[in-house]
Amino acid sequence: AIRSTSVSSFVSGFGGGRLYYPTATGTYGAIAVSPGYTGTSSTMTFWGERLASHGFVVIVIDTNTLFDQPDSRARQLKAALDYLASQNSSLTSPIRGKVDTTRRAVAGHSMGGGGSLLAARDNPTYKAAIPMAPWNLSSTAFSTVRVPAMIFGCQDDSIAPVSSHAVPFYNAIPSSTRKNYVEIRNDDHFCVMNGGGHDATLGKLGISWMKRFVDNDTRYSPFLCGTEYNRVVSSFEVSRSYNNCPY
Repeated sequence: AIRSTSVSSFVSGFGGGRLYYPTATGTYGAIAVSPGYTGTSSTMTFWGERLASHGFVVIVIDTNTLFDQPDSRARQLKAALDYLASQNSSLTSPIRGKVDTTRRAVAGHSMGGGGSLLAARDNPTYKAAIPMAPWNLSSTAFSTVRVPAMIFGCQDDSIAPVSSHAVPFYNAIPSSTRKNYVEIRNDDHFCVMNGGGHDATLGKLGISWMKRFVDNDTRYSPFLCGTEYNRVVSSFEVSRSYNNCPY
């Protein structure tokens, strides 16, 4: 079970958004999610709800402006994770005592996806990143990424074509970094927004990535590097995938 609450736009460093968290007691890893260019937090509701329901405190941000570029979104994702850490010790916060501030991760769509990779590059203590249909002007910006990254691409993406964005980004990440690329077949740039109709596939892989690397739960490895993973990526829904298993 989860609850959600709005986050004021008057917070420092980002434009507010929506917070999702488990109702059960315990401490959980923290994940910040950015929407894409001109997008709002409502476009990524699926990810807030799905990740929180599997044991994470998730903030889906609104950006300072709808037009913020990836580098700005990277800074805002960091600010959002810092906000979660501050709320963990706030007497009036619904997530007081629920956040393990040592376990942080980022995700995002489009420019938010590019921003999530930049945030991972610039904050190597983060545990995981999930860039979705990521957009960024430089495909070589990620050669120093050390944070485990699962990249989702959309095969028919004309805004951030996989041939010039998602795939080169994956290739730029060093082979020494745990990484994965999964491409959704016959869908456009918005294939990952609120599930994009691919809820089961995206949810299974995204949750498994975060559980494996944010929670260090190796029970999820077969969903990323085993029979179950192979079953998912060999389905008609996935056009191609790359990884550097095992992990």
